[in-house]
Amino acid sequence: MNLETLSSHRCHGGVQSFHRHASAETGTPMRFAVFTPPGAGPYPVVWFLAGLTCTEENFTVKAGAQRKAAELGLMLIAPDTSPRGEGVADDPAYDMGQGAGFYVDATQPPWAPHFRMRSYIERELPNIVGEVFPADLARQGIIGHSMGGHGALTIALRNPERFAAVSAFAPICSPMNCPWGEKALSGYLGPDRSAWREYDACALIEDGARVAELLVDQGEADPFLETQLKPELLEAACARAGIPLTLRRRPGYDHSYWFIQTFIDDHLRWHAERLKR
Repeated sequence: MNLETLSSHRCHGGVQSFHRHASAETGTPMRFAVFTPPGAGPYPVVWFLAGLTCTEENFTVKAGAQRKAAELGLMLIAPDTSPRGEGVADDPAYDMGQGAGFYVDATQPPWAPHFRMRSYIERELPNIVGEVFPADLARQGIIGHSMGGHGALTIALRNPERFAAVSAFAPICSPMNCPWGEKALSGYLGPDRSAWREYDACALIEDGARVAELLVDQGEADPFLETQLKPELLEAACARAGIPLTLRRRPGYDHSYWFIQTFIDDHLRWHAERLKR
């Protein structure tokens, strides 16, 4: 395995490190960040999937999650949001292409050769983490924000046996029913909307996918709330399916990392309780 450590920093008694490797799934170099807490491993793992325009650095630098993760003994893994580099397809808009992988395996040109973020997150990167780091992959949780919230929900719904906990900040709850999602899914997957359903949390639930429970925080001052995020669709889907959903609407909070930073400790405690049962 050609894994390069780009930097490593002492942090809250643990280590925050950044890495790069050649990905077989995307055919590109891929980066990810790891926080290893103090003490003896193996540690339960919490994945964080970031949103549009982000890299592995946004959550790692802005969320302030390491202090609570160190206290709780959680390893944090933050991957990049898409393949990047020369020869990788892109789009001039921020909501398509590099930085906007939507955690799908693309089937359409020009995206199909490299945009395989579903397989990268579900298979390739966990294998690397399990081989190289003191991670207990029998105890995994997943969190995401915005596009990454969509990713966290759909990945957990497709792999409920792997994730004991799943939560999200301001997730795109139904990409099939919002402009961001319709643009991305049609571009990456083509016009057949039936192929989109495995990448839509509400559709997956309607089609029988289940998780034990969900935690979602949503800012009420989020400018994308009504047009793009639509938590009411997830609320209705969970109610019909009998999935316990804790949906916390936060007055005055927007879509930024100030919002995430405010409530990340709550999410990490929630994951730790479920991962340590």
